[in-house]
Amino acid sequence: MTSRLEFFFRARRLAAVLTGSSALIGLTALPAVAAEKSALHTTSRHHPPVRPSKSKAASHAEGPVRPHPKATSMQARATPESVDVQGSLSHAPGGGMMKNETAPYTVQSVGRQFIDMKAPQNSVVDLVRNLPSMNVATENTSGVTGAATGTAEIRGLTDADMTILVNGGPTAGFGYVNETIDSEDIDTISVMPGGGAVELPASTSAGGVMKVVTHTPSEHFAAKTDFSYGTNNMSREFARVETGNIKNSGVRSYMSFSNTHARSWMGAGINSRYNVDIGVEKNFSNGSWFKLFGSWDRTDAMESVYPTAAQFYTYKHTGTGYGRSGAFDPSNNNFWKDNITHWDQFTFSSPTHIVLSPIFSLDFNPYLYSGMGYTTGGAGLGYASDGYVTSSGASIADNSPLTGYFKQNNWLDIGTTIAVNARLGSHHTISLGYWFDHNDQTYSLPMSLTRADGSAANPDNRNYKLYYPNGLPVNEYTHGGYELNAIFIKDSAKYLHDRLTIDGGFKFVMTRYWYHDRYSTSDGWQGTNLGLNSTAPLPQLSIGYKINPAHQIYFNAEGDFRQPSPTNLSVNPDTNKLPNNQYVIKEELGYRYQGSLASVDLSLFNYSITNRLLTTYVADGQSVTMNAGNQTSRGVDIMVSGRPIYGFSPYASVEYLDATQDSNIPLEGSYIQTKGHRAVMAPKVMANFGLTYRYKGFFVNGTIHYASSQYTTLARDEKMPGYVTDTLTLGYKIPPFMFVKGSTFTLNFTNLTGSIIRTGVTGVTTNAAQVRLMNGQMSSADTVSPNTYLVEPRFSMTGSLSIDL
Repeated sequence: MTSRLEFFFRARRLAAVLTGSSALIGLTALPAVAAEKSALHTTSRHHPPVRPSKSKAASHAEGPVRPHPKATSMQARATPESVDVQGSLSHAPGGGMMKNETAPYTVQSVGRQFIDMKAPQNSVVDLVRNLPSMNVATENTSGVTGAATGTAEIRGLTDADMTILVNGGPTAGFGYVNETIDSEDIDTISVMPGGGAVELPASTSAGGVMKVVTHTPSEHFAAKTDFSYGTNNMSREFARVETGNIKNSGVRSYMSFSNTHARSWMGAGINSRYNVDIGVEKNFSNGSWFKLFGSWDRTDAMESVYPTAAQFYTYKHTGTGYGRSGAFDPSNNNFWKDNITHWDQFTFSSPTHIVLSPIFSLDFNPYLYSGMGYTTGGAGLGYASDGYVTSSGASIADNSPLTGYFKQNNWLDIGTTIAVNARLGSHHTISLGYWFDHNDQTYSLPMSLTRADGSAANPDNRNYKLYYPNGLPVNEYTHGGYELNAIFIKDSAKYLHDRLTIDGGFKFVMTRYWYHDRYSTSDGWQGTNLGLNSTAPLPQLSIGYKINPAHQIYFNAEGDFRQPSPTNLSVNPDTNKLPNNQYVIKEELGYRYQGSLASVDLSLFNYSITNRLLTTYVADGQSVTMNAGNQTSRGVDIMVSGRPIYGFSPYASVEYLDATQDSNIPLEGSYIQTKGHRAVMAPKVMANFGLTYRYKGFFVNGTIHYASSQYTTLARDEKMPGYVTDTLTLGYKIPPFMFVKGSTFTLNFTNLTGSIIRTGVTGVTTNAAQVRLMNGQMSSADTVSPNTYLVEPRFSMTGSLSIDL
């Protein structure tokens, strides 16, 4: 009798486990994995993926803890191929504005559900505006140009301190990521403000790492198209075709194309953008995989105008704008057709994981970024006395309008990371790797006559180019770059049934910079040569412990750095030195709760920053990078989100930041008192609120972002007040009919209140007015140039119709 009873209870227990596992996978694994395919790529080094089954849901059910084989097989049988993975995303916390994470460091992410609710033209810059560590300023609502580089703030640093990776390959930066990928081809965007794994190709990771994971190709033929129209005559068309499995090879791919056209929201001007994205992916039965992404983008846009504080207040109080002119006036050269940007960009990355044996595996990630184009700007009037001549040798007439150019002849970044991984026993995986990166930038500053209609000619058009009488073109050539070599080692250990994870690593980076400058004069060529070698030791230790499935604590400590741009290797006149690497020592202590009704993520952070690099823009649109002493940043990030309750999914986040200068800044042969002052571009408080509501096919999403005041000069004599921005989305999912699998109509609104506010600064200056130096003397005012700002675009509305075939 005892044995029968024991068998009976064991059988009931086993049935409950299997039934519960199947239900759990069906309810939670699908949303988490559909939102981020990168889980397979992130964990496969230590947990090779299970062989893909015929079920799309099962093939994506990857993670550090594998389901029981019987449960997985039950799920595969119970989940048909026609499962609507996107539909199951309705269980995501906060309506997709927050994702459940398990990494032993801070990760702040948005998922596909949230991206689907935003206007399709939104770039990566727009989609991360409500993450707790991010304070982002954008230039327009059309997505053609995302933001000026250096205008996003992260824990007392800027996006110039951040590495942005698309499928593991770095891009040129925040100001260019919008030209790398369309929002429809993004699965997830994750920000690691405290840094990332040692194997990442990150050369500017002091401000953290942003990872963009691209769309996972469908296993079956599919197509998607959407159309958008909105304020400022914005129109956009997008189309994507997916091949499905190509002749049962397991290779899946897609190609997409978009076309965007819009007027400038401030002043005259037309912006346009064309983009092509290509993705290829294959998973192998032994756990190997590769993923390829490539994109081409062409942007023709009006060169933005950034107002000074005085120009901004004139616009706010009188309505007099500061934008480009719609008519040609030779006296000011502000005609928009003489102030344009033409840019071609190509991006490629192909992360690959190869399983060599049950013990050894290989990770290989080649990448390439290349861009070229030019920016034009009115350069005032030329006179015969200047000595310039045309290509035929004729002197230019007095009062001839001139156009200056910043011509990027080539911007190439090519590199790869490669790592050999060895699984040693049941607890340790050792990775030994190498990272190579070659960066090469060549640009020139030619000058031409402006066309008769006021537009800028192509800088290579000899009919307009200016020369000196000796035959040399009026020009300046600069060739800068660096070659980086790094080695890294990492040990990933797991104990207590994988509840305790310990990742320890070390990366040593060696960089050789070069900078060659040549400028023409009536006497011939002149120039300078600069060079610099630097090293950076980057240790890392991350510890995560799962108290139970709902509670996790983690600790992360690492060293990160930012190397100065090779084209900014200029000698600081106040120190007579080249800029040094910026180095940051970071510590994070975090706690996560991921329950059935809510998710909470809390992180405490402390940054010790040495040789802070700041970018300052000078009058002709060029920039210089300076070391602004040492800085300490410490604070707390809190994210809270809820799963749907009666259709409502709330989200909220808050950051408190205490960032202070630890050094006085050299100026005009002395110093200005900055030690102990609050750091520039570092608001003390940021808060975000979001609410998503779904009822049957209807959905609504609203967001609010608040940032407190911040200083924009090191002397604290110019300040940007706090501000609030907001967005609203109204949408309806139309049920499938005939050959249409699904369609969605959305209305997106930004700046609902029509607020006229500044949301970012393009660079900082030492002082806006005269300040007293530490030697008792008074400094000059505006020692570099007045600060210029980004202004929140006025109220806008976009209507979009998306169709899935």
